[in-house]
Amino acid sequence: MTPSFALLPEGRLARLFRDFRPTLRYCSETEAHVFALSIAVSVLLSFYPFLLVMLSLCHDVLHWKAAEEAVYFALRDFFPERLGDFIASNLKASVASRGPFRPVSILLLLFTANGIFEPLEVALNRAWNTANRSYLRNQLFSLGLIFACGTLAMVSATFTALNRDFLTGMGYRGTVLSVLTVAFFKMAAVPVAMAILFLVYWLLPNLKVPAMKIAPAAVLVGLILEVLKYVNVLTWPWLRVKLGREYGPFVYSVSIVLWSFLAAMVVLAGAEWSARSARRDPAQAPTGRLPARLQSPSGFV
Repeated sequence: MTPSFALLPEGRLARLFRDFRPTLRYCSETEAHVFALSIAVSVLLSFYPFLLVMLSLCHDVLHWKAAEEAVYFALRDFFPERLGDFIASNLKASVASRGPFRPVSILLLLFTANGIFEPLEVALNRAWNTANRSYLRNQLFSLGLIFACGTLAMVSATFTALNRDFLTGMGYRGTVLSVLTVAFFKMAAVPVAMAILFLVYWLLPNLKVPAMKIAPAAVLVGLILEVLKYVNVLTWPWLRVKLGREYGPFVYSVSIVLWSFLAAMVVLAGAEWSARSARRDPAQAPTGRLPARLQSPSGFV
């Protein structure tokens, strides 16, 4: 006899699991882990120069103390306790020791910071089954993309700074000011993160990607990354002690790599899900060229 629950209509949860099951299988593959680890190491190398560029612009060009403090606020919001304070104190020392604003130095820092987009482009191209750009084209394209992402990040910092200045002018101080600042920061930071993810999903692959197919993935991944941030904050006291015993003075670097690896896996999962959804819709299927070496039965396709 057929069980009674089998006669019930399929629930949303079951359909959702069926839709995401190939993505979960993709996340368990060695290739995805290799890409995520490469992205995580690139984050470690690129993150500090990117923040240094933003703070140098706020400090030396805009001469806007509130925007500078907004960047530090965002940094401490993302990284818990000592890690955020450690990065912030070193950034302050670096900005103070750099002297006057030098455009060439800023350009070199941006060139260093765009290293994250090289392994990310390879991973996204593999998800969309298309060929990679040449190294030079990747670097030039990544430089433009980091300008766009940096502009969006500055918009978030500016929004937070303007609201903090406004609230201070209205007479708010202490706890009330801190709570309202956090609220306004979240209002700006989460949509900006989603916009950055949308640009990466839309522009970084080496083909014309249908925007409507990657927008849901950008929103969903942005929300998941926001949740992971709070998981990071909650688990940091235990993780710091554990990693401190194993890695000693490298505890902060290892922490950044581990959480960047986890975030990269989420980003790659969103890319795989959106690419697979687009391939199911012939009307919106992207146009791209897969290298011949990947078209064999032993390849990845």
